Amino acid sequence: MELKRVVITGIGALTPIGNTKDEYWDNLSKGVSGAAPITRFDASKFRTKFACEVKNFDINDHLDRKEARKMDPNSQYGMVVGDEAIKDSGLDLDVIDKDRVGVIWGSGIGGLKTFQDEVVSYALGDGTPRFNPFFIPKMITDITPGWLSIKYGFRGPNYATVSACASSNHAINDAFTYIRLGKASVILTGGSEYGVVESAMGGFNALKALSERNDSPETASRPFDKDRDGFVLGDGAAALVLEDLDHALARGAKIYAEVLGGGMSADAYHITAPHPEGLGILKVMKDTLSDAGLKPEDIDYVNTHGTSTPLGDVGELKAIQAVFGEHAYKLNISSTKSMTGHLLGAAGAIEAVASLLTIERGIIPPTINHFTDDPEIDAKLNLTFNVAQKRDVNIVMSNTFGFGGHNTSLVFGKYKG
Repeated sequence: MELKRVVITGIGALTPIGNTKDEYWDNLSKGVSGAAPITRFDASKFRTKFACEVKNFDINDHLDRKEARKMDPNSQYGMVVGDEAIKDSGLDLDVIDKDRVGVIWGSGIGGLKTFQDEVVSYALGDGTPRFNPFFIPKMITDITPGWLSIKYGFRGPNYATVSACASSNHAINDAFTYIRLGKASVILTGGSEYGVVESAMGGFNALKALSERNDSPETASRPFDKDRDGFVLGDGAAALVLEDLDHALARGAKIYAEVLGGGMSADAYHITAPHPEGLGILKVMKDTLSDAGLKPEDIDYVNTHGTSTPLGDVGELKAIQAVFGEHAYKLNISSTKSMTGHLLGAAGAIEAVASLLTIERGIIPPTINHFTDDPEIDAKLNLTFNVAQKRDVNIVMSNTFGFGGHNTSLVFGKYKG
């Protein structure tokens, strides 16, 4: 069968460095760090006392108070970015065939704050089971696409993807696949995560996964730097409207870019550590290029997973060199997590937005906080350190990898008719 072409026509973003897609991009291109001491709870007894929180945000500015109380903040974030993306797309909700519109959403953990608060309340009580009647609906990961479908009346494919930090890239990949197979005309996709809560901070500290650079939070996320000491926890969300090209053209939609291909793989190695030879990462990038019908030299920029962990950063760059060969030295490569921190299940979604706006605006966002070269990293690679670089960008690859060995890649290209 002939596969349909898939384009992106709407974007929404809520991040630690901007509460709309344009605010996010403005600070991303300026190299602004979103890391700061935690304000959401008393972190004084935690080994890590800082994070990349969403700032200056009040859900009551976006949702009815009674409706918002039925949702975990994870879903609240999803509703906000979903609304921005739908409005940005210009979809006429009174005209489109809602049977052909779906929602596929990613989150690594879902309603963690709700789960934590309800269990703590029960544990501190007298043993009488007094649980919020919305406890289960607020907690379950799939409720966000459910809420979005209810709000807009979208009756097409509707579910959540859960693959740790690869979750929202899996969601976008699935949305792309459904549309190109003709099973939907439009899919609202992306991901959300409300990760800066006590249990997540404590859990990641126990894994020794987080940076403990409490004396300088804004420089703590330093991908590819010799002195990186772990990732910085963040939260937020992003949404994309993916659309059948013919459907988009018929309604005169603005097109940000085209989804050219995607790939998925497993390390089949360890629950938290990357494969030492990067086999899963090699496979997913090769499969993605093959799916898109592209050669390595067609790629201009790779938005890396780049979490600022000692093992992960080196492994990903070695895999990039193995896949791209000599062309690796002609690529721009960067990690936007140096600014946003790691949004867990929402990471792929906000990095997809960064990739799309890179294509649209011809600016490569930097990898900030580079101070010392790592002798294990090839110094000839252009890792876009500290300052954004102008470049005509036609095709971007965006990588995300998750605990459990889950790997996903996507390639986005400039729409050329």
